[in-house]
Amino acid sequence: MLFTENGRILALVAFLVTSRIADAETALVAVAANFTKPMAEIAEAFEKSTGHTAKLSYGSSGKFVAQFENGAPFEVFLSADDTSPAKLEESGLGVTGSRFTYAIGKLVLWSASPNLVDSQGQALNSGNFKHIALADPKLAPYGMAAVDTLKNLGLLEKLTPLFVQGENIAQTLQFVNSGNAELGFVALSQVIENGKIGSGSGWIVPATLYRPILQDAVLLKTGAENPAAKALLEFLKTPPALAIIEKYGYALP
Repeated sequence: MLFTENGRILALVAFLVTSRIADAETALVAVAANFTKPMAEIAEAFEKSTGHTAKLSYGSSGKFVAQFENGAPFEVFLSADDTSPAKLEESGLGVTGSRFTYAIGKLVLWSASPNLVDSQGQALNSGNFKHIALADPKLAPYGMAAVDTLKNLGLLEKLTPLFVQGENIAQTLQFVNSGNAELGFVALSQVIENGKIGSGSGWIVPATLYRPILQDAVLLKTGAENPAAKALLEFLKTPPALAIIEKYGYALP
């Protein structure tokens, strides 16, 4: 009798596991480069929670939009701005009503050198650098925020000749890490560790110096019938996902 009962329990567990695997789907997700680290963690938590998987590709928000317009088969878009997802909804490439802000980005002036950037950003006036990196402001919201900052500080004209532009924020960080630029404007999420800048030196730019970096997510029409794509967007709103987002220095909407 006990054997029979245990056998039934094991059979039920096996059925539930098999059913979950059978129902599991994969979502193809285009992710803004600044959100690389948190999204990797979120995808892992998402799979553990739902059984679905998220296949992630990282890059420039502006370039992703061009890819969608040319038929790229992505199903979810996590942008570094709010205008690109809105345009996708308007054009019919995004599902109307699916868009929401999942994170608010923070800009930081950062150097791999421990003493180059001070906590007030006075390094920008020091003249102790030959190059400053930023993401292409035409493609990347963090690059646009960097330009806003320099404009508001009255330094844009002076420092423009020293610009080294990355295609996206990931390449911008590489320029600073490699020494091709002594300092640069990157996303706080790229250099934060345990709630503070983990290495080098940096200045978290006051939010009053640039337009808010509202990072919006949207369900693309290609993912409208994929349960994994819909589930991922819902998972981004849950406490486990929000805790990861906050851990990487983002403000919550």
